[in-house]
Amino acid sequence: MRRPGGWWRVKSTPEKVETYTRWSFHLFGVIEVFALGVTAYGRTGAGLATALLLLVTAHAAVSMLVSSRALDWTLGRRPQPVRLMWTLVVVSAVVSATAVVIAERGPAGEVETAAGSVYGGVLCFAAGVITLGVSGRRRMVAVVGGFAVGAGLLTVPLEMPLLASVVLAGLVMVTGGFLAITSIFSLWLLNAVYALDEARETRTRLAVAEERLRFGRDLHDVMGRNLAVIALKSELAVQLSRRGRPEAVEQMIEVQRIAQESQREVRDVVRGYREAALEVELAGARGVLSAAGIVSEIDGETAGLPAEVQSALGWVVREATTNVLRHGDAKKVAVTVRMSEGRVVLTVENDGVAETGGDGPPAGPGGSGLAGLRERLSAVGGTLEAGVVGRGVFRLTAEVPLPAAAGSALEVAS
Repeated sequence: MRRPGGWWRVKSTPEKVETYTRWSFHLFGVIEVFALGVTAYGRTGAGLATALLLLVTAHAAVSMLVSSRALDWTLGRRPQPVRLMWTLVVVSAVVSATAVVIAERGPAGEVETAAGSVYGGVLCFAAGVITLGVSGRRRMVAVVGGFAVGAGLLTVPLEMPLLASVVLAGLVMVTGGFLAITSIFSLWLLNAVYALDEARETRTRLAVAEERLRFGRDLHDVMGRNLAVIALKSELAVQLSRRGRPEAVEQMIEVQRIAQESQREVRDVVRGYREAALEVELAGARGVLSAAGIVSEIDGETAGLPAEVQSALGWVVREATTNVLRHGDAKKVAVTVRMSEGRVVLTVENDGVAETGGDGPPAGPGGSGLAGLRERLSAVGGTLEAGVVGRGVFRLTAEVPLPAAAGSALEVAS
């Protein structure tokens, strides 16, 4: 069972911004209903107020549908909602014309004011919404200008003074333009967030590709040199053996030694990309997290730790950083290194756990996740604990015992 609000936490940052933007556009429709329809009950009788409310509600519903389809079109998920936008134009004209009739034939005073508010308000909201479904500044200006001109022309049956018609048209132009600019800016911001997220994914893929190239270079450096030496010494051993020279045995012993050394070096490359200093991994984690827009707090002293301890904990930092980037939506990561009773304790906490019912981030492929970390730590007598410790907080704790000599030296230094 997901806790309330879990549907929001599992969304990515662009999806959250999209949801916020979509419901902001729907809020325009709600504001239209309350500002134009509900307020009519305080200005006129129940019959006319209900009629105005129904007209405004219908117009707001069509506006919400247009804004939602236009947003999908902007994101490339649907075709341009041309027919739906023309439907909104027709509905706006019908509602405005009905409001004109009510204002002209109804009693003067508050009824005329309520109908006039509906008349101008629906045109302003429609102008702002329809600009979501068009591209280009000229077309957007043409949409807002068209609604402003229409607002002025529809006042002819009311026999309004020319100055009043011009003022009303200007009001529709200004208000509709403001709503249009607000909507366009929201779409621009949403597209920018998606573009940034795509750029981050591309950067991650490029980093992985670069790491593969580095791995290939390391493997080539190890195997290329050693295999060439093995081939030469094997050929020399064959020639010496054919001549009955005892030096052939020495050459084959050397081949055996080089082969064993190559095996060890390849194992180092595959497991840990050679030895990694903890301080270097912490600095790298800080840089990667900062580039991803995640605040990092790193605290603790790493100087003086044995090489095998630094290598094991460095791999933990590297894997934990990878999990933070791949899983969840962290905003802050805290890394702490401390000494406690002959043991070094590394703690990594992040606040980006996606509440999917599991016990933490899934393990990476090929045993490179939590199971792989436990195997590497067990080689130096260490342990690993990981899990959710609070609402949305995931903690990973690695403990590695210090050799007696190193532990005494660190205590003296501290």
